[in-house]
Amino acid sequence: MSELETSLKAIGKRLEDHSDTIVTEEAIKTSVVLPFLKSLGYDVFDPSEVIPEFTADAVGKRGEKVDYAISLDGEIKILIECKSLSTKLEKKHLSQLFRYFTVTKAKFAILTNGRHYRFYTDLEEQNKLDQTPFFSFDVKELNASSLNELQKFVKSNFDVEGILRNAEKLKYVSLVKEVVSREIESPSDGLVKLIASEVYDGRVTASVREQISAATKLAFREVIRDAVKNRLSSALESTSEAEPSSPPEAQSDPSPGIVTTEDEIQGMLTVRAIVSSSIDPERVNLRDSKSYCAVLLDDNNRRPICRLHFNRTQKYVGFFDGESEDRIPIEKVTDLFNYSERLLAAANKY
Repeated sequence: MSELETSLKAIGKRLEDHSDTIVTEEAIKTSVVLPFLKSLGYDVFDPSEVIPEFTADAVGKRGEKVDYAISLDGEIKILIECKSLSTKLEKKHLSQLFRYFTVTKAKFAILTNGRHYRFYTDLEEQNKLDQTPFFSFDVKELNASSLNELQKFVKSNFDVEGILRNAEKLKYVSLVKEVVSREIESPSDGLVKLIASEVYDGRVTASVREQISAATKLAFREVIRDAVKNRLSSALESTSEAEPSSPPEAQSDPSPGIVTTEDEIQGMLTVRAIVSSSIDPERVNLRDSKSYCAVLLDDNNRRPICRLHFNRTQKYVGFFDGESEDRIPIEKVTDLFNYSERLLAAANKY
């Protein structure tokens, strides 16, 4: 587990344990937002780097302030506005950030209530803050994708142009994912009407609409399930075609006592299926040892994707996105799909 992930999980745990006391805006600032900025590598005790109660005379509203501004190399880079934990973040809360964005050299603005963080820039019109975030995350529900994006905001990695290059795609992918997720869980009337026009010839009564809505929800799930199965089948076929005379369990230099099990082979093939959306599955290889089975990129020990600890009753999958191996217990090989984002991140970092 990376240092950033460890810090953010600690912040999430603090929110969970003390949600009754960390409720005001001031409590959020000191107990959550400052630790968040510290986890990104900023010196929260240096008022020239993390500037509290930042003001700019040109804004035009006397006494108006932004909660924090981050300055690097003598220039304001990020503006941060904090709200109380119970605040539902909305466009109306962007007013101060909007005004300050136009009169500083900041390229990014963050609106947060401590739990939810929304990142904004000026994709639509230069020097004018967008009203839609290009990236957002929930500190209590971290995933590999969010952690990858946050790494770009770490002080030592901070690259304005690099973040902006990916921001527009990230913005629309994020918005589309929200819509698709919402439609999967609860198909909207508009979607049901559209599907009904394609699959039903008669008059769409309330009962017909209810049937099609239920069928749509079920169809979404089956499409996702079939896509996963097809990807796994493709990985199996590619292995079969590439190595017709050399089964996966064959070792180039077998050591006594090492037996590659069927579960380990299936585990490697599952990892191939998961990462095939972004890299060639042929690059994913298996290397067995007495205590674990390594899944490597390009058969290179310096490029581990994960380790499969399947030689015992309790199975584990091990990740190397921190200083030491992070072992997670799993019940069955297909549980690897629950860690798809982490496996993709591991493969893509090379």
